[in-house]
Amino acid sequence: MAVTGRSIIAGESVAGTAGRFRAVNPTTGEDIGPEFTALTTDQLRSATEAAGAAFETYRSTLPSERATFLEAIAEEIEGIGDELIETAHAESGLPVTRIQGERGRTCGQLRLFAQVVRQGDHLRVRIDPAQPERTPLPRPDLRQRHIALGPVAVFGASNFPLAFSTAGGDTASALAAGCPVIVKAHNAHPGTAELVGHAVATAAARTGMPAGVFSLVFGPGREIGTALVTDPVIQAVGFTGSRAGGLALAAAAAARPEPIPVYAEMSSVNPVIVLDGALKGDTTALAEGYLASLTSGSGQFCTNPGLLFLPAGEAAERFLAEVARIAGGSTGQTMLTSQIREHLEAGAGRLSTHAHVTTVATGSAGSGPNAPAPRIFSTELDSFVADDGLSDEVFGAAGLVIRYTDVDSLVTALHRIEGQLTATIHGTESDHDVARRIIPVLETKAGRLLWGGWPTGVEVTPAMVHGGPFPATSNSRTTSVGTLAIDRFQRPVCYQGLPADVLPEAMRDENPWGLTRRMDGTLQQP
Repeated sequence: MAVTGRSIIAGESVAGTAGRFRAVNPTTGEDIGPEFTALTTDQLRSATEAAGAAFETYRSTLPSERATFLEAIAEEIEGIGDELIETAHAESGLPVTRIQGERGRTCGQLRLFAQVVRQGDHLRVRIDPAQPERTPLPRPDLRQRHIALGPVAVFGASNFPLAFSTAGGDTASALAAGCPVIVKAHNAHPGTAELVGHAVATAAARTGMPAGVFSLVFGPGREIGTALVTDPVIQAVGFTGSRAGGLALAAAAAARPEPIPVYAEMSSVNPVIVLDGALKGDTTALAEGYLASLTSGSGQFCTNPGLLFLPAGEAAERFLAEVARIAGGSTGQTMLTSQIREHLEAGAGRLSTHAHVTTVATGSAGSGPNAPAPRIFSTELDSFVADDGLSDEVFGAAGLVIRYTDVDSLVTALHRIEGQLTATIHGTESDHDVARRIIPVLETKAGRLLWGGWPTGVEVTPAMVHGGPFPATSNSRTTSVGTLAIDRFQRPVCYQGLPADVLPEAMRDENPWGLTRRMDGTLQQP
């Protein structure tokens, strides 16, 4: 499949007239691939109009039809073959094995949401039959289901060219909910985006979906992004990226005559709390696990463990010595873009010159222009609490270790940190009493709590929560990974006293879709 450098609007390739750009290989710094053309805001409007025109037809599709569409997208992505892997590798600098795994995750997400749609629990049907004999007033027949919000704008992420981009979790969950999707491709991996975009468009045509159910657009992030979010057709937004970018989109959405929800995943430092019992074990294994998580993918995961809280003492010094030994022998990996590398170097530079921060270890820079050395820093808890800037995210392979002297001070400090995607505790049975004090605090700060292990790596399962309080996300009541992600793009509607033959099929007494439902509050299996 040839990459053309054009947007895909309702199944058609469209050349933009607002300028041109090319992808950059971050490993070499060289331009690669064809020129990509940017859309004007007027051209963008044809995508939103097509999505609006497709909405009623698409949201009315049967569960089996929508599920087949999602499965067809997965098949078409797999059918691209090695070209997709090679293109994503060249545009992102990520290892081939990582890209292969991400392709598997992307297709797995699509198939998981196909199962959700077929099962139908996401509709949350509730039926409270009429009680005409009730006194002093009869009760009307009341029925509820969830319906799709409308067309959704999705912004591709820089750090996941497949799993959080064109056909990633936001797109999969929105399509599963019955919402047409317009994807703003990330300019760091446009060839990858176009290949996947054609796969989605092909799957739509193959399964008889309306053409406007999907579009992929290229253009300047700020101009096209703002135009997309403020277009009256768009009813919700999915975003993964920087805090500045997410807040800008949220502000634009809130300023609309009709404000819409923005589900933005933004900034997280994912604190790891090591308790005394954990340091009495294998400190080498603990240090190796920490550094593996911190430096994996050059630290470009949203669940990167940027802060590690460590009980002060001899065991802590042994742990830090192991960290220094291992990190000192490490080599930097290629980062996604030169801009991300520059932000990492600026953040690490602020830490290295801070009066109350010590450099524990500095590795070696890798080959190429965008492979900075991993760096580990340390400070004391009092200094950390006194300077809010020490808790700022440094996106990349850089971490800050904070020594604490007592649990009371630790709990106080944890109360002060911002919202996070994850929070991790390392401890043993001897630490359970302390853990019981910490967990209630961490519940208010993070969307996922871990005991042992490391936060990088997010399973795609029904129970997963990938979200958290601000600024981890703009909306802590939901998740961008896992089957509950579909809830972001739906809303409840109650139907009172409607004649049986005009009720939507999902709520009819005969239950033609075979749904699990609540009848008068009691769960009923089909």
